[in-house]
Amino acid sequence: MHGYSKDKEAYLKRLRRIEGQVRGLQRMVDEDVYCIDVLTQVSAVTRALQSVALGLLEDHLSHCVTQAVAQGGPDGEAKVKEAAAAISRLVRS
Repeated sequence: MHGYSKDKEAYLKRLRRIEGQVRGLQRMVDEDVYCIDVLTQVSAVTRALQSVALGLLEDHLSHCVTQAVAQGGPDGEAKVKEAAAAISRLVRS
């Protein structure tokens, strides 16, 4: 079971909303909307995706990583390294 399982429907709802925002961006470009207005919406979509990513990361840390560390051994260390790499990717984006 994944850490986000209990919130799966909420994540799916948020991702569908983001998908709608991206379709809106496509329409804006297709309709030659003013650049700054498009950029404002790109920023909103980016923040929404970052929010989803942070929620997933928090769920991963509180469930998957915590569980692996509690069990001890190399699996716990691997989960911590995996989480650190995910955080590094999020920080770079």
